[in-house]
Amino acid sequence: MIFWKEDSPTVLTRPPYLLFDIGGTKIRMAVSLDGKNLENPVVVGTPRDFNQGMQVFAETAKKIIGQNTINFVTGGMAGSMDGSKAQIFNSPHLPDWSGKNIKKAIGEAIRAPVLVENDAAMVGLGEAMFGAGKGFRIVVYITLSTGVNGSRIIDGKLDRSSYGFEIGHQIINFDAGVTGGDWGRGELEDYVSGAAINQRFGKLPEEIEDESVWENVTKYLAYGIHNVVVYWSPEVIVLGGGVSKRISLERLLNYSDEILTIFPSVPILKKATLGEMGGLYGALFYIQNFGLN
Repeated sequence: MIFWKEDSPTVLTRPPYLLFDIGGTKIRMAVSLDGKNLENPVVVGTPRDFNQGMQVFAETAKKIIGQNTINFVTGGMAGSMDGSKAQIFNSPHLPDWSGKNIKKAIGEAIRAPVLVENDAAMVGLGEAMFGAGKGFRIVVYITLSTGVNGSRIIDGKLDRSSYGFEIGHQIINFDAGVTGGDWGRGELEDYVSGAAINQRFGKLPEEIEDESVWENVTKYLAYGIHNVVVYWSPEVIVLGGGVSKRISLERLLNYSDEILTIFPSVPILKKATLGEMGGLYGALFYIQNFGLN
C-alpha cells in the first residue's frame, strides 16, 4: 500500500482521478474512474474564505468519490501560482486564497498526490483537445468570466511559463492607469470582466440587455484580441466564460480587423463548446499527459 505524504514525488498513476476547476465564482468537480470519462460532475459556489473553501472542496469531493479510492488529483485554480505550482501567489477575485498552499491543502484533504495549474490553462487545454480548438495546432483560449485570463496550447501542450499567464492584466488604457477612477488600472479586465461590468452597472452581465453596453465591451475586447494575436500568433482564438455569451463574434471580428494591421488577417474566432466542463476535460487530459506538458 502506498501512503500519501506532502513531499511524495509526483508520478504518473492510474485512475480513479479527482478533477477540479476552482474559479472566482464556481468550483467544478468530477471523478474519472476509467481515466477516459467524467463521472458525477458537480458545480458549487466558491467561498471567499480559503478555509471554508477547502471545507466545501473536501465535502463535495467526498460525495462524488463515494467508496472509491482516489489515486491522483489535478485541476485548475484561479490566479497566479508560484514556481512550484503549489502556492497561490495572487488570486484577485479570491483575495483570502492568495498566499495559501493549495496543493498541500487539497493533498491533505483527499490523501492523494496533487497537480495544480491555472484554471484558464486547464480550460484552454480542454477546448484545444476536445472542444472548439480541436484540430488546430496553435490554440489560444480566452476566458471572459468573473475575471479575464487566457492560455496558449501548442501541439497539445500548454505553453511554458515561469508563473503562468495573466492576459487580463494587460494595460489597454495608460491614461486610466495614471489617473485611476472607474477604470481601475486601465487593464483589459477593468473593461470586459464580469466583475467590472457588475461594478460599473450594478447588474450581473446576464441581466444587462442594453446593446450599447455590449458594443462597447466588444470594442475594448478587440484591443485585447489584437495584443494576443501580435504576442502569440495563434491559428484560432476560443472565447469562453459567461461574459463571452453576450459577445457577437461578427462584431468582434470587424473591430479586430480594423485594429490589426501588422498581420494579413485576424485568426479564426470561435466560442467554447465544453461549457462548465472545459476545465475538467483539460485536467483529465493533463493528468494523462502531464509528463509532456
